Amino acid sequence: MGYKINIAGCERELDIFELNEQLDIAGFIMFSDVEVTIASAKAILEKAPEFDIILTAECKGIPLAYEMSRQSGKTYVVARKSVKGYMKDVLKVSVKSITTDKVQTLYLDGTKAQILKDKKVLIVDDVISTGESLKALEKLCEEAGAKVAGKAAVLAEGDASKRDDIIFLEPLPLFFK
Repeated sequence: MGYKINIAGCERELDIFELNEQLDIAGFIMFSDVEVTIASAKAILEKAPEFDIILTAECKGIPLAYEMSRQSGKTYVVARKSVKGYMKDVLKVSVKSITTDKVQTLYLDGTKAQILKDKKVLIVDDVISTGESLKALEKLCEEAGAKVAGKAAVLAEGDASKRDDIIFLEPLPLFFK
């Protein structure tokens, strides 16, 4: 048994996964789903405020950010989960999200931070749940001297769907046991 959802005109049935003894979630994985990625990018861009650049966290938001960049002609930047040898003057922020079992740190290369400086940034992700990843990306924007123009996702999970400060295409319920 799965959860049926229509995402930007694309019908999907999401598998249900146990997160812990009290909670199951519907697994939304954009990887390899080109149809949903293209349709979602278009639908989010139609709802998005004016922006200069797109920012996402590694890794599930990358296909969406890339496609939104391709459709809009605007640059996208990825906050990484580890520091790479080529990164200099790195900004970092720690985050704990619902789908990770430990605190993670997001890193932004100094060169990428300069790209964000004084720009209106649209933060994008596949799913917004607790909002912790968003907070980390907002903090990176602040540290880079950028202004957050908006925050968007394909799906808003659980109570995130009640938020009025985010753009999303569809709500995604949590399944409490």
